[in-house]
This record gives sequence, C-alpha cells and structure tokens, in this order.
Amino acid sequence: MKTEHLLIIRFSAMGDVAMTVPVVASLARQYPDMRITVLSRPFTRCFFENLAPNVGFMEADLKKDYKGLHGLNVLYRRLVSKQFTAVADCHDVLRTKYLRLRFFLGGYKVAHINKHRHGKRLLARKYNKVFVQQPTSFQNYIDVITKLGYSIKPEFTSIYPQDGAQIDDLYGIIGEKKENYKWLGIAPFAAHKGKIYPIERMEKAIQLIIKKFPKLKIFLFGGGKEEKQILDSLAEKYEQCMNASAILGGLENEIRLMSHLDAMISMDSANMHLASLVNTPVISVWGATHPYAGFMGWNQKSENAVQTDMNCRPCSIYGNKPCFRGDYACMNSIAPEQICDKVATILNQ
Repeated sequence: MKTEHLLIIRFSAMGDVAMTVPVVASLARQYPDMRITVLSRPFTRCFFENLAPNVGFMEADLKKDYKGLHGLNVLYRRLVSKQFTAVADCHDVLRTKYLRLRFFLGGYKVAHINKHRHGKRLLARKYNKVFVQQPTSFQNYIDVITKLGYSIKPEFTSIYPQDGAQIDDLYGIIGEKKENYKWLGIAPFAAHKGKIYPIERMEKAIQLIIKKFPKLKIFLFGGGKEEKQILDSLAEKYEQCMNASAILGGLENEIRLMSHLDAMISMDSANMHLASLVNTPVISVWGATHPYAGFMGWNQKSENAVQTDMNCRPCSIYGNKPCFRGDYACMNSIAPEQICDKVATILNQ
C-alpha cells in the first residue's frame, strides 16, 4: 500500500505562509505515519525545516525558475515524481489552480481553500458593513485538509522548545539578557500605509515605554533601505534600542531572537505571525484592517490588539486601499499611551 504523502501548496506573502505552520505541525503530530511536503517560496524554508520528522519542504520561485505556463508544467512534472497521494491548495490563485487542475486530471485527490471572500467584502465595504468575525486563516487551512480526509485538532505552541531557540551564538552581537531586564521587540512597518502606525507616534510610544521600564532592551525589526534608515536613526537616538534586522543576518536569526522576547509590538504584518510562531505575546496595532478579517496571530489575545472604534473600519482586508477620508484617522487617533499601557500589562505579568 502506497504511503500517504500530502502536498500542501501556499505561496504569497510571508505572513500567509507563516499561518500554515500551526496547522502543518498539528497535522504532522496527529498523523505521524503520513509524509507531508510544503511547497512555498524559498525564504519560508526556515519555518518548516525542523518542524517535524515527517514534514519536508520544497521551494519554488514562480517568478524565475518556474515562470509562466511552461515553468508550471516543469514544476508539475517535478512534483509528480514525489508520488503524492493528495494535494491541498491553500492559496487558490491562478498558478495554484493550474497545478491542482493538472493533479486532478492525473487522478489525484485534490482540495482547495475557501477564503470566504463574500463575508470579507461585506465586512470591508464602505456602507452597511456586516460586522461579523470571519473564519481565521488557520481554520481555512484546516478545512482544506479536512476535505481530504484528515481531521485536525489544533495543538501548537512554538516551533522551538519551551525555553526558546538556542541563541548563545547571537550574544556576541546582541549581548546577553541582564538580570531583571525585559526584552521588547518592535516591528513598526507593514506593506501598506493603512497598516502602519505613524513613526513619530511610535517614537513617542518608545519614549513612554523606556521611561516606564528603564531596565529594558528594545529590538527593532524591519527590512528595506528606507526602513533601515529609520530604525538606525532610532537606535542611534535611544541607547536601549538596537536595529536587530540590520545586524542579525537573516530571517532565521530574527525568529530565534523573537523566541526570547517578553513581548512584541507589531502592525497587522508578517512580524506579528513570526512572533506568534515562537509563542511571544504580541501587541498588535490595527488601522485600515481589522482582526475580524481572520488574520490575528496564532494564540494571540484579542485584548492585546490596539485599535480605534470607527464606523469606516475596516475599509480594507489587506490594507492596500487608499484612505477615502484622506487622513488615516484609524491610525492617527491611536495615542502612544495606549500602546505603552498594553506593553506594561504584559511586562508586569
């Protein structure tokens, strides 16, 4: 009898792929005799490499190595050689639809995600919003795999052991954690303006937090040339701050460090999900988007979300629409004190 071998496909942004991890980990634990292979973008390999003995990873660069229809056909032939018995399309875009069609025509058991687009449109429309919690991405991924005959009970805490990842090799870069000190991460950026708390307000929040917690070290996270300049400026201005992304040398080291933070401040962005994968409490800041769209981090508490009650929120599911008011009041009306108070609640526990 052929060994069960499930292919899980999810490309897209880092946060979307990160949200598959609790589901894949739970599946691997509950079906130890089944092989699981995750197909995704190259930079997500570190999420899955050591997740479980029966979980493997395949990378595919759809913009380079497997570009266009010809590239997808090459990828399909590569995938077929792995002898999968079922395919879960957890993305449902044009490229993955084509791949799953090839698998379906080849006689494979195939299922795809329901993104509940209708409910999300009603939630984010300008008028007469239907303000209902949408199924989370985690539940959507579980539903896909359940369709293939594998029921899952979510049971995931962290990709690392309870005490966090081994980071002795990083102490020469970041220093060891001093006695009675707290470590706080701050990731102030996101892909779209509607999801970014104004940096001058975030700086004010940093000032308040440092004043309240003098025994504190703050690690800043963010990539990109402009973001690096801003984070470097904050690190120069405040001795408690360090631009972690600039000195750690890669995503895997950043995640390892996150597993030792006492808390993380993040936008509705990938860093919220990365911190969630290592069981770090996140103070998440929401503007144009809303937790009701289903993208809150794994096991994060709703009371740790910072947001303003406005009739126009949410105006976007992904934060990529321009503010129709023009003033981004959803973010500008959040006081730095609100963020400081949330941090204090967690650090004082």
